Amino acid sequence: MSVFIIITLIVLVFIIIYQIGKASEYAVVLRGEEKVKSQANAVIAILLLLLFPLGVWGIWECNEIFKDRMLPVAACKTGENYDSMFMMTTAVTGVVFFLTQFLLFWFCYKYQASNKRSAFFFAHSNKLELIWTTIPAIAMAILVAIGLRNWYDVTSVAPAEATVVEVVGKQFNWIVRYPGKDNELGKRDFRKIDDANNVLGLDWTDPHNSDDIVSQNGELHVVVGKPVKLLIGSRDVIHDVGLPHFRMKMDAVPGITTTLWFIPSITTDSMKQITKNPDFVYEIACDQLCGKGHYSMRGTVIVETQAQHDKWLASQQSYYSQNNPSAAPAAGENAKPKTDSVKAVTMK
Repeated sequence: MSVFIIITLIVLVFIIIYQIGKASEYAVVLRGEEKVKSQANAVIAILLLLLFPLGVWGIWECNEIFKDRMLPVAACKTGENYDSMFMMTTAVTGVVFFLTQFLLFWFCYKYQASNKRSAFFFAHSNKLELIWTTIPAIAMAILVAIGLRNWYDVTSVAPAEATVVEVVGKQFNWIVRYPGKDNELGKRDFRKIDDANNVLGLDWTDPHNSDDIVSQNGELHVVVGKPVKLLIGSRDVIHDVGLPHFRMKMDAVPGITTTLWFIPSITTDSMKQITKNPDFVYEIACDQLCGKGHYSMRGTVIVETQAQHDKWLASQQSYYSQNNPSAAPAAGENAKPKTDSVKAVTMK
C-alpha cells in the first residue's frame, strides 16, 4: 500500500510541474513573448552581477574557516621554496581568475539582449591573438621554470655529508633502515626476504649489514640542520613516500631505487610549540593507492638534535643481532657475522 501511495505522489508532482510549465507558456503569450524575455534577461543579469561579490565573499569566508586546519610552516628549506612557488602560482592565477570572472559577470549585465543594440560580428585579429597567446605562454614558462628548479633541488645529488637512510614500503607499513657505525648500508637480495627473520632480504654475508638498524614501526629519525638522503623502494606494489610537512613526495617503485634529500630545519619539539599542539608529529603518508589497507599506511618523522639522535641510535640493536642472539656484540661493539650464524639464518 505504501509503495502505491509513493508512486501516486511522484506522478502527481510531475503533473503539477507540467501544469506550471503550461501556465507559464500561456502567461508569456498573454503578456507578450518579447516583453517577458526582456524582463527575464534583466533579472538574470542583475542576479549575476550580485553573484560575483557573493562568490568572492564565500571564498574569503572559506579561507578564514579552514586556514587553521592547513599545514603549518614548512619544516625544511626545500619546503619553503615550494610554498613560495605555490603562493606565486596562486597570485598569478588568482589575479587572472578574478579579472576574467569579473568581466564575465559584468558583460552579462552590460551587454544583455536589447532591441536597441545589435550584435557586433568580430571575425579575427592577429594582434589580439598574439597578445592573449604570448602573455599566458610567458607566464606559464616562468612558473614551469621555477617548478623545474625546485624539482631539481629535491632530486639532485645530495651533499657528501648527508646521512643515508633507506625507506621501503610494503603492504601496509614502512620499513626504515639506518647504517650502523660503519656509516654504510649493506647489500639486499629480494630472494632472501623472510617476514619472520629478514624483512628486507639483507645479505648476511655482507659485513656492512652487521650493524644496520631496521625499524618496522615506520619511524624515521633525522637530525635538525643535517642533510638526509632517502633511498626509497618497495617490496610489493607502487607506494609513495609523502612528506607533507616538508612539502615533498617520491614514488616507491618495486625493483627501482628512487631518492630525495632535504635538510630538516625545525625539530619535532619546536613544531609542537609553533602549532601549540603537544601531540604533533611529522607524518609519512602513502600518497599512492596501494590496496585495501592503504588508509593505515602511515609513518612518522622525528626531527631531533644530534645529541638526541645519538642517544636513540645507542639504544638500538642491529637487525643482525636481533636475528642472531648468539652473535650479539658487547655494549659499544659492532656485531660481525659469524659463519655458523649465517648458515643458520640461511637455512630458516
